[in-house]
Amino acid sequence: MRALQIAATGMSAQQMRVEVISNNLANMSTTGYNARRAEFADLHYEQATRPGTITANDGTIVPTGVQLGLGVRPSAVTVNLAQGSLSASGGDLDLAIDGIGYIEVTLPSGISAYTRDGALKRSPDGLIVTSDGYPVVPGITIPSDARTLAINAAGEVYAYFTDRVEPELLGQFTLAGFSNEKGLEAIGSNLFLETTASGPSLVSAPGENGLGTLRQGYLEESSVDPVREITELIKAQRGYEMNAKVITAADQMLGATTQVR
Repeated sequence: MRALQIAATGMSAQQMRVEVISNNLANMSTTGYNARRAEFADLHYEQATRPGTITANDGTIVPTGVQLGLGVRPSAVTVNLAQGSLSASGGDLDLAIDGIGYIEVTLPSGISAYTRDGALKRSPDGLIVTSDGYPVVPGITIPSDARTLAINAAGEVYAYFTDRVEPELLGQFTLAGFSNEKGLEAIGSNLFLETTASGPSLVSAPGENGLGTLRQGYLEESSVDPVREITELIKAQRGYEMNAKVITAADQMLGATTQVR
């Protein structure tokens, strides 16, 4: 009885859907997090009678045929690239990207990673780094005697000193864009890696080549909509229950078959 296997694929799909939803809800307070969505596709079909088959009786053509589905499979977990709202934090090194683009950082292995988490920090050496200590590209060092910092929309970093009137330009942040942002590989800690699917990074100054601008003193909140996620959770739970009932019904039918005398 195929119903057992088909319903099992349905339960597995709904379980994966719940896992994606639970990850979204767990990250509803994560800076710069974008909600994920599980997508599914039907499995192969057994062609008991192919459409267009000529019947042996009178030569007429079967209009629809008999195609028996074999269940469902996960096809993708895609990222919803909607930008989260910008929340004022007041921090000198808190940056929100207003628009598309990613901040490039250098991992300990030497490869580049990308993030929208603009909660930047200052290392003991004065280097601007992420919360995990990864240096931001390009490397910008803050002098120890700098009083305050000012970062404009174009990413230019200015330091103000007590004994000077004019600020000093320390450097300029850049942003990286991708032709297919959904193809980036998430590795945790709000970081992504470039892949063949995402295409190579296109680095430009903020506000150029379609990239967003920077806003100092703001952070991008998670784009997760709790109401929508709870609704999807209820739908996934009902789908799981219905597939479980199919298994129960198929088991009862098999039980009735074995009891036939």
